[in-house]
Amino acid sequence: MMDRSEKAHTFKALHVKGTPLVLYNAWDAGSARAVADAGAPAIATGSWSVAAAQGFADGEALPMADALRAAAQIVSAVDLPVSVDFEGGYAVAAAEVGQNVARLIETGAIGLNFEDRIVGAKGLHSIEVQAARISAIRAAAEAKGAAFFINARTDVFFQGSKEAPEVLMAEALARAAAYKDAGADGLFVPGVNDPDRIAHICAAQDLPVNVMRVGQEIAALAACGVARISHGPAPYIKAMKALTAAATAL
Repeated sequence: MMDRSEKAHTFKALHVKGTPLVLYNAWDAGSARAVADAGAPAIATGSWSVAAAQGFADGEALPMADALRAAAQIVSAVDLPVSVDFEGGYAVAAAEVGQNVARLIETGAIGLNFEDRIVGAKGLHSIEVQAARISAIRAAAEAKGAAFFINARTDVFFQGSKEAPEVLMAEALARAAAYKDAGADGLFVPGVNDPDRIAHICAAQDLPVNVMRVGQEIAALAACGVARISHGPAPYIKAMKALTAAATAL
């Protein structure tokens, strides 16, 4: 059995540029066990799937108490590092985000995804506001004496912006630098599928890069320099389609 500190440090060490940690996202204790039984080195949740499994939409519609309960159940079900997709931290103000993440840390989770989109509205938090929110998360972890992996998600490419690609890239890299200075351990950039752009992000800033796999070969993403690959809601959608098909056959 690994203790919490071992899990946290193991998880961080798994982020290697060009040899990515591949995460097949889980949504409850049962799915986490199934992924663990397949030989996964770590477990990560996806907020969309966790919410859908309990009858809610994504975007913090799932009450935070239920999200924390699901996290605790997953941590208890597997002897692996568990990172939780905590969306926008269920708050806007940095102090409240820190308090909420302190509760997440108490579940035994050793990391989180934390996004910069304004949940429930359009647009992104400013760089300054989001950096302050990340700093609050780091402070909450330090107050608990917990090693904690902050995977800072930027939705610069995921908001349907009509800005030129080079403008979006500059914005993403500026956010990456600010988030690193604020205490982030990784950079998650969903919405980027072009190999050249992925490779540029990996090379142009210091944080290990996480991308969401959308049909690409894992080897191709590794060649771009990514350090982490997520599957988002795809595992849940595939599992539910299989369940529906099996039930329909009856």
